[in-house]
Amino acid sequence: MAAAAQVQKVVTSGQFELDGGSWDVDNNVWLVGDDSEVVVVDAPHDADAIAAAVDGRSVLAIVLTHGHNDHLNASVRLRELTGAPIWFPPADTMLWEAEHGQEVKPDHDLLDGTTFSVAGSTLRAIATPGHSPGSTCLYAEDLGVLFSGDTLFQGGPGATGRSYSSFETIVASIRDHLLTLPEETVVHTGHGDDTRIGDEAPHLQEWIDRGH
Repeated sequence: MAAAAQVQKVVTSGQFELDGGSWDVDNNVWLVGDDSEVVVVDAPHDADAIAAAVDGRSVLAIVLTHGHNDHLNASVRLRELTGAPIWFPPADTMLWEAEHGQEVKPDHDLLDGTTFSVAGSTLRAIATPGHSPGSTCLYAEDLGVLFSGDTLFQGGPGATGRSYSSFETIVASIRDHLLTLPEETVVHTGHGDDTRIGDEAPHLQEWIDRGH
């Protein structure tokens, strides 16, 4: 039987803050599930808006792709609203603590290979460090989709010019773990428009040459 899970997009707006700077951003929040249950991928800016999109469904997990504030600053409030556990990559703990302090903690470690079952589909975590040490993507093979956080966008890798980031590392992550996925895989990004693995793969050398 075909997987029942559907993908729903919610856009929230706020500020990304790092290294003393602040930038206005629009973030994509992804809900994966059916009429009764969902997994939420990232929880930025506006917990009430995300909860409204959940619309009473059971939230099995709040999965955070990495530790930048604009992907997790509404996660604790969303946990309060939904009762769902927060899954977070431990390599980004310093970024979590910069936003939420040391007393408030995620519920579970998001590690390479962690899986989530929702509405007949499975999401598998793929560790893709570079944008941050703990950056993680989620791949749903049966749905043909990848949730890339800020690792891969339409037009290239996520930004690596700030603290805890590495261009060489993000390129290796994308080359070794994402561009090997089927070409038709739809990439649901952390900001902006979708893309496809097959549309990005031919440009790897261009990204390396330009250095970002």
